[in-house]
Parts: sequence; C-alpha cells; structure tokens
Amino acid sequence: MLMSASSDFVALCREQIALLTQGLGASLSVVYLTEELVDSPTGESKLVPVVVYPEAAVIMPGDEMLEATAQKQLHLGNVLMLPQQQGRLLTPAPTTETPQPEQPELQAEFLLNGHQFVCPLLHEDVMLGLLVTGRDDRPWNEQEQSQIQKVGQTLAIACILDQRRAWLQHQLRQQQILQAQQRDLLDNLLHQFRNPLTALRTFGKLLLKRLRPGDPNRDVGDNIVRESDRLTELLQKFDQVIDWTDADLELLSLPESEIFVEATVHKSAQPALLLPGTGEQEIDCSLADLLTPLLVSAQAIAQERNLQLLADIPPNLPLVKANIKALQEVLSNIIDNALKYTPSGGKIYMELGLEKENLQGIAISDTGPGIPPEDLAHLGERHYRGVQAKTEIPGTGLGLAIAKQLIEQMQGKIEVFSPAIHRAIASPDAPGTTFIIWLPISY
Repeated sequence: MLMSASSDFVALCREQIALLTQGLGASLSVVYLTEELVDSPTGESKLVPVVVYPEAAVIMPGDEMLEATAQKQLHLGNVLMLPQQQGRLLTPAPTTETPQPEQPELQAEFLLNGHQFVCPLLHEDVMLGLLVTGRDDRPWNEQEQSQIQKVGQTLAIACILDQRRAWLQHQLRQQQILQAQQRDLLDNLLHQFRNPLTALRTFGKLLLKRLRPGDPNRDVGDNIVRESDRLTELLQKFDQVIDWTDADLELLSLPESEIFVEATVHKSAQPALLLPGTGEQEIDCSLADLLTPLLVSAQAIAQERNLQLLADIPPNLPLVKANIKALQEVLSNIIDNALKYTPSGGKIYMELGLEKENLQGIAISDTGPGIPPEDLAHLGERHYRGVQAKTEIPGTGLGLAIAKQLIEQMQGKIEVFSPAIHRAIASPDAPGTTFIIWLPISY
C-alpha cells in the first residue's frame, strides 16, 4: 500500500529540494516513500519516487532503471544510484536503548562516492522513505550533511502528518457511509412504524365507543388513545429531524422576554432532538392533574408485574410553573424506572404535597435493590447505568439524563435518596430508592 502523498506534501518536498539546490548546490535530488507489499509474507518493501529534481533525471534502484518523466534520453550526469543494501534501510530499527553495532557502517553507506548522499526519513524508528541528493562539482562536508539530515527530518514529520490527514479523511468517509446507511434504515423503520401505530389508535377509539359511560375499563381505552397520540407526536419529530438541512442546525435564538424549555438531552447549539415540550412556554398547572392519567397506566403495569402501587395526593395543592409536555416526560421516565427495577411483590409509593424553598415536590419511592453510593454521583449522565448495566434489565441510561435536563430548564431540581426515605415501604431487605422532583410554586 503506497503511503499517502498529497499535493501539499509534494509541494513541501519541492520547496525543500529547492533549498538544497539553491543553498547547497545540489544538482540532483529524489524523495522516495516506502511502498509496503501487504500481501507479501516476508513484509518486503520497496521505494517509490514521489519527487525528482531535475525532472529529466533517471534513477536506478538496484539493477532496474526507472524514468521519472516521459523523456527517454539518458544523461550520464543525471543518473542516481541507490545503496545496494536497500533491505537494510527499509527494515525498522530495533527499539532497544543500546546502540547497534551496524549504525556506523550504515551511516557510512549513506555517503556514496562523496558526491551523493542518502538520508533516511525516520519517525519513531519507522522507515518512511529516503532523501537522496547529489552534486557533480564537489563532495559534501559534515556541515552540509547535517543540513541535509535536517531537511530529511522535516520531510519525515511532514510525511507522518500527511498520513494522519489521509487516515482521518478515510475515517470521515467511512463514518459518512455508516451514517447514510443508518439514515436509510431509520427511514424504513419509521415507514413501517406508522401503519401499526395508526391501527393501535383506531382500536383504542373503537374500544371507547363500545364501553358504556361509567365502565372502569374506559380509563384503559383513554390511555391507549393518549399514548398513541404521544407516539404520533414523537413520530412527527422524527420526520422533522430527517428533513433537517444545514441551516436548521444553526443556533436558534429565543426571545428574552419569554421563558421556553428547549428539551434537549445535552447543551449544544443544535435544535432539540425528538423530545416533547420543545419551544413551548411554561404555564401554571396542577401536579395532581398531570399525575392522575399517568397513574392509570402505571397501575395497569404494576398489576401485570405483581406490584403494589400506592399514591398520596392531598387536596388543594398549590399550582406549579412547568412545561406540561416536558413534565409528563419527566414523570413517565421516573415512574417507568420504579416499575422496571422493583421486583415482583414489591411496592411503589408516590407522595405529593412536599414543600421547601418556594418549591413543591413529588416523591416517587420503590422497594427495589437501591443505588450504590458510587453510582449516585453519576446519575443524570448520558448512557450511565452503573451497576444496572450488569443486570438483564434493558435500558439505555438516557431516561434520568433527559429528566434532569428538562427539570433544570424549568428552574427545578431532582433529588435522589438510596435507601428510600419513606419508612412506609422501606425495609432492610429492600432498601429501595426515592426520587423527589421539585418545581417552582406559582404565585
């Protein structure tokens, strides 16, 4: 595989050769790079010229004669011979700290007949190529040889940087291909998702029509339609993201006179990603009213998993200032975690009416295994699951990160206690966890 040799690297080589020509009187110079024969079991390498001066020069590596240009005329004064022991030059030097006995002999080999000098392009004991230069009128003295070696060091560093640039460009291209494939897959999945979602919503509405007023199962039908509407809204945001252009990714400015919730999962200059509540204003709302429909869904899941769901909702609670859709997302994530990590036969307890520092709180406690102290400090970090990553319980580590971001944007906060702070459900065998969501009270 031929090493990277971009136009910028070739231009740099020509500038360095011009220094040798104008400053030291070199009449012939060639820059070689190594070509690794990756299919060769012996790891054999050979040299490939990338820059030759003058362009009419003829180079003779070993017994072969290669013309640097299309010109076929042979000028004896412009013929350059490489050392016969190329294999030794192309073999990486040992990494031991003790000097090698072959080093003086190899250094002597670099100077050919006093008029031609061979300078290896080395970087961290790896052979990258050769700089070969010569002149007809006089041999090279020690000071001139030192200057040539400095030019060789410059070319070696430039070669390494050029390779890294080529590698990064290759990685970027591979990433772009992967992203294109992922986008095609996402398009296909979203297309297939729409039909069953529409059918689910239709079945929910048909169920409501068949149930008489006062039937306890009407709450189930209402929740089917409500969750279907929520999925439809999220699907629309997926479509918006797919249709984004570069202009859509620019920083969005918001009016200073109004408070909005960005609903992003991390602070960046990009628009919000797929989360409810984006761009909506905060309003006065009742925590009890928001929690009630969520409790219906949670109760159905708790019953299926043999869990006991308890709720303490005092009357006449003060209103809080919040983004309704964003707060529903937060409560759903916290309740979902409690249901997911509480083993069968356990309890989940929700309590409203907590107050402190002009904030109203809702506490959600469970009788799960609890959270180790070393994991508590990392809660809210994206994709962090801690000890739960070692269990078979599925998760992405995003739910708490999303909840924390949304609550902070509403000027609230989330507190986590493990073991749970509610004695009504906590026990030594099931320490559990308590999440308290604090929101500003509306006055």
